[in-house]
Amino acid sequence: QVQLVESGGGSVQAGGSLRLSCVASGYRFRSACWGWFRQVIGKEREGVAAMFSSSTTRYRDDVRGRFTISRDNVANTAYLQMNSLRPEDTAMYYCATLRSCSWSASFEPDNVVTWGQGTQVTVSS
Repeated sequence: QVQLVESGGGSVQAGGSLRLSCVASGYRFRSACWGWFRQVIGKEREGVAAMFSSSTTRYRDDVRGRFTISRDNVANTAYLQMNSLRPEDTAMYYCATLRSCSWSASFEPDNVVTWGQGTQVTVSS
């Protein structure tokens, strides 16, 4: 079965950086659509970044220029490089596979087929 395992979260001060990793079993990042989501307690889960099989990417407006989504096809591992972190970036971050590869559905939680367990990112001011 498909399994996604995230790692790399932690606590950093504002302006710091983290790189999240997502190792997949039973899934190939190079041949499908996938992305990163985040959720704050009491709020809806939201899309952060997505990548399509063509390597086209999508970012939330408030992370564009600071975050970079990528994949290593040999290692079958996905990444989210996060720079210039802000307190408002504090959330649980999830790696996910997507059912539809359409642009409009890429940030929709209902479009997710498989979720990772999540990794916590905490940014202090």
